[in-house]
Amino acid sequence: MNDQNISFLLAVNGTLMRGLELEHNMLNNGAFFESEAKTAPCYRLWSINDNYPAMIQVDPEDPDAAAIDVEVWSVPALGLAYILDGEPPGLTIGKIKLEDERIVFGVIAEPMTVKNMREITSFGGWRNYIKSQAELAESNDK
Repeated sequence: MNDQNISFLLAVNGTLMRGLELEHNMLNNGAFFESEAKTAPCYRLWSINDNYPAMIQVDPEDPDAAAIDVEVWSVPALGLAYILDGEPPGLTIGKIKLEDERIVFGVIAEPMTVKNMREITSFGGWRNYIKSQAELAESNDK
């Protein structure tokens, strides 16, 4: 097998998603969109200064644990390294369990990244959170 043809599934939960600020990092590295999905209900999500989200796996018994909306992309092996290199400090690639029981690579946060940040798990995902913030800003402008 030619190593140049190896690709991996990568679950993204923030600005790398379709139509958002860093989608170009996916496309420029040969990734293509596979599907929308949810994680297993064992994650929590924070907003990092309203710039991007940070997701951490927690004990499924954690009362605040939830399934988080993600997108699953197919990414060439070399592209995966470049995508990680473009992520902010504190975000990394690990393994994520999806609601359908698949284990895929995914963007996750180091625990210190979320210290003193706003938890947004209740929104179910980054898109829902940024939509709510846009609606709030719009209502405040009236």
